[in-house]
Amino acid sequence: MKKIDASFDEMLANTSAVVRQEVEMEFALSNRIYELMTARGLTKIQFAKALGRKPSEITKWLSGQHNFTLKTISMLSVFFGEPLIKID
Repeated sequence: MKKIDASFDEMLANTSAVVRQEVEMEFALSNRIYELMTARGLTKIQFAKALGRKPSEITKWLSGQHNFTLKTISMLSVFFGEPLIKID
């Protein structure tokens, strides 16, 4: 088990700050979408239907590994009635 932990730590150490920031933002955005979705009492299937999307796409969004476009972020912000991201 130590070897796996060491390998993971090495991978993190060799990851650029830009990539770490990108991953952090991807997960933060997917977590926010999940919070808003569940606050409305929506399942993934209901959420997908409301947006005219496939449930598999919602699963990808919630995985933290989707590269969202500004268009999608804007659409989701309008759907939820609040911004998903804030720029100061």
